[in-house]
Amino acid sequence: MKNIFIAILLVCFCSLSAQNFKAYQFYDKKGKEIKTEKLVKDLADYDVVFFGENHNSSINHWLQLKITEALFAQKNGQLILGAEMFERDNQSQLNQYLSGKFDAKTLKDSARLWNNFTTDYKPLVDFAKDKKLNFIATNIPRKYASQTSKEGLESLNNLSAKEKTYIAQLPIKVTLDTPGYPEMKTMMGDHADGTKVMNFISAQATKDATMAESILKNIQAGKTFIHYNGNYHSKEFGGIYWYIKQKNPNLKMAVISVFETEDPELKVPEKDYIPTDFNLIIPIDMTKTY
Repeated sequence: MKNIFIAILLVCFCSLSAQNFKAYQFYDKKGKEIKTEKLVKDLADYDVVFFGENHNSSINHWLQLKITEALFAQKNGQLILGAEMFERDNQSQLNQYLSGKFDAKTLKDSARLWNNFTTDYKPLVDFAKDKKLNFIATNIPRKYASQTSKEGLESLNNLSAKEKTYIAQLPIKVTLDTPGYPEMKTMMGDHADGTKVMNFISAQATKDATMAESILKNIQAGKTFIHYNGNYHSKEFGGIYWYIKQKNPNLKMAVISVFETEDPELKVPEKDYIPTDFNLIIPIDMTKTY
């Protein structure tokens, strides 16, 4: 009897010791778990990969770097990087850093970098620098998106020819047929001014359309362009993805979306889950970078 009791205690102890703390889990569009090795092999077949992120998620950023490193190896270096976090008019400064002409301080002093650049995006830029890869600043300068939100899309027509090179070719099509945009309208509420709502959505559209155009201008045959952007910019195959599809429906593109869950097993969420090609599930209490 004593031996049986000890055996039961040992089983219980082993069960507790073996508890699995998962930091992330990838799923395909059908809800099947996919290992990172298989994920990387699949991504190598795409022309463009959108890696959605929650901007302050440490595991999200770590995975972006590790998947990029693995994809570089899988593609024998045939890779182009690009990101929402860098604006078109800062491409020169970014190139100077990539070529070694600027050090990190000079880049920080001369470009508009996000506050979490050092922890979350510098590792990606440094990887591109080390491997001599192109890193494209894809986004619209924020002042023009802000102008659109306040004054409307038509106000961009008054920009100089130089300034217009930093945004997508005008006119930019804005429609609520774009996935995600009706959600923005709902967020504004039923009592919000119609013009204000459309200006707000149009500002988002200037970002998405500009990033789409930047990718299209820089893709190269045989290379995979991996783009890092906030999850909203490509969720549900909307945003940047949607704008590229309007211009070049033949490109093979994949979207990695990210979802948070309280489930320790990181199963596919039962609510608010609209999967894309690949879906990253992470713990809601994962360490945040800010």
